[in-house]
Amino acid sequence: MALWIQAQQLQGDALHQMQSLYGQHFPIEVRHYLAQWLEAQPWDAIDLENQQDEFKAKRLLDGLIQELQRKAEHQMGEDGFLLKIKLGHYATQLKSSYDPCPLELVRCVKHILYTEQRLVQEASNASSPGSGPVDGTPQRYQQINQTFEELRVMTHDTENDLRKLQHSQEYFIIQYQESLRIQAQLSSLASIPPAERVQRESGLQSRKSTLEAWLTREANTLQKYRQELAEKHQRTLALLRKQQTVIVDDELIQWKRRQQLTGNGGPSEGGLDILQAWCEKLADMIWQNRQQIRRVEHLTQQLPIPGPTEELLTELNATVTDIISALVTSTFIIEKQPPQVKATIVSEQQAKALLKNENTRNESSGEILNNNCVMEYHQTTGTLSAHFRTMSLKRIKRSDRRGAESVTEEKFTVLFESQFSVGGNELVFHVKTLSLPVVVIVHGSQDNNATATVLWDNAFSEPGRVPFVVPDKVLWPQLCEALNMKYKSEVQSDRGLSEDNLVFLAQKAFSSSSNNPEDYCNMTITWSQFNRESLPGRNFTFWQWFDGVIELMKKHLKSHWNDGAILGFLNKQQAQDMLMSKPNGTFLLRFSDSEIGGITIAWVAENPNKAGERMVWNLMPFTTKDFSIRSLADRISDLNHLLFLYPNQPKEEVFSRYCTPPNSKAVGDGYVKPEIKQVVKVENDSMLDTEGEFDLEETMDMARQVEEFLRQPMETQWSGQQS
Repeated sequence: MALWIQAQQLQGDALHQMQSLYGQHFPIEVRHYLAQWLEAQPWDAIDLENQQDEFKAKRLLDGLIQELQRKAEHQMGEDGFLLKIKLGHYATQLKSSYDPCPLELVRCVKHILYTEQRLVQEASNASSPGSGPVDGTPQRYQQINQTFEELRVMTHDTENDLRKLQHSQEYFIIQYQESLRIQAQLSSLASIPPAERVQRESGLQSRKSTLEAWLTREANTLQKYRQELAEKHQRTLALLRKQQTVIVDDELIQWKRRQQLTGNGGPSEGGLDILQAWCEKLADMIWQNRQQIRRVEHLTQQLPIPGPTEELLTELNATVTDIISALVTSTFIIEKQPPQVKATIVSEQQAKALLKNENTRNESSGEILNNNCVMEYHQTTGTLSAHFRTMSLKRIKRSDRRGAESVTEEKFTVLFESQFSVGGNELVFHVKTLSLPVVVIVHGSQDNNATATVLWDNAFSEPGRVPFVVPDKVLWPQLCEALNMKYKSEVQSDRGLSEDNLVFLAQKAFSSSSNNPEDYCNMTITWSQFNRESLPGRNFTFWQWFDGVIELMKKHLKSHWNDGAILGFLNKQQAQDMLMSKPNGTFLLRFSDSEIGGITIAWVAENPNKAGERMVWNLMPFTTKDFSIRSLADRISDLNHLLFLYPNQPKEEVFSRYCTPPNSKAVGDGYVKPEIKQVVKVENDSMLDTEGEFDLEETMDMARQVEEFLRQPMETQWSGQQS
């Protein structure tokens, strides 16, 4: 009832729209006196397309009639007497109207309640900007559903008008045939006596004149009906095209954009269920209107009447065919990208030509094996799909590259083609669609550069672009968003890149020393800075360094990042400044500046060469290769001079649960399994390299030490374990 109270407060055009919802099909008095009951019923639980729900609809109809009768019986007094009669009449009227089709009652009430809710919400939004929809459904979804309801009503209206036109035309033809029969009778009068002929001729001529006058009037009426029906179809098709534009050019484009970002680690683009339902509704309504227009054409051919209708019908037929063609071709999409029924790999230039409808003479840029697939219909989901389970690329033909462009910057796309018919071969469609850009590589060493190309394209391409144009430079905050999305996805962590992390990355990308995030907000980074030019003093690019961090984290250090044990994005000076204020033995983990995919341990301790002086030590970086031999937690456990993880956590609290349990018992063959230990000898500063980091070659060579250990006699190994 709360909705009806709000609806009564509507003003102006909104109030007029609300009032226009009611009429003989559903009187406004019924809405008023049964407001609480109506709003409490489960109208949305009934599927209007499911005939099995008709029983539920019948129960709601019976309940509505009972409520009206009960309300009528309780009316008292003079005014109550009139209302009692009126409500009783409405009960009889509604039962008569909806008993044969109770689902139509549900459709009617849902439309009324939905429209009232929309009008109330729009009025609320006008007075309180920023407030959301009443039921939590996105406002644009509500508008799409409302338009579908309007289209349903319009299509139902033209169907009724078409039936009336057909009945009128059938009666006209009967009367026309009667006029022909009268004319034949008049022609046959020449063979009878004159006296009888005059008498009969007079009656026949009178009937003929009356009938011809009626036929003339009725012909004009039929022409008027045809004209009005054609104009209604024009309005319906205009709204259908508008609705299709919203769904295909807005909602589907947004879905494809979300799909692109999913490739960079963004949230799932969401299922196609809603879009599929909308497109199915569109197709159904377009087809209904097309069939109506074809029936009108048939009626026109059956009874030609001079006028503008024929030209209008030709225009309508072309319009509706264009609408359904656009729907079919634009909704042939790839749900999983890539790979994804014939598939062909084409170059960027060939993709441009395809979108311009230029003749590409079936050109391709390579050979794909197992590139044909039969589409399958899945009854449970109502989808038609193709799965290329064994498709593979056998050969690729590369184009001439421009300037500094490498093979990992060259984009291709997979072209998917299919042909099918609609309406029993009435319309035949040849549909095509392109996958998101792909980069073809021949060796794993090219993977990180290819990933950079795909990431940049996914993050910064514009909807509807010419294949595969992307900006050469973007704002730094835009890149930060893409890097954070990619990092969180690859590391599978809710802990993304902090503002301090992004400042560190900005310093690296721009060779800057500023610690102020605002200084980078309006700065742009080019593709060359991102992954073509090496960082100053290094032999790798910004992306190659960042991608190395991602690979290290997702393979070996994911848990430690999620625990907050790895600060990571710090330079050597920052680490030193942080550690010098902490007790000896305090350490932190930061990513190496000098090595791709490296992480180093920095700790504060006494300087063995200068009594009373402290300094920060940096261990040579560990990489994926090192952690495949011994884990980070085990290495930190081995190093006794590491005591507290910055700022003040005992290392056992952070790392002990990830440590490998020690082997202290002999195995079945009498041998004790050897253990590998991390060792660092701090004797003098000669073991520091030019970067001020320990050279592990001087302290420990894992493979060599294990090998030498295993060569020792059994007794020596055992004594080594005991010492």
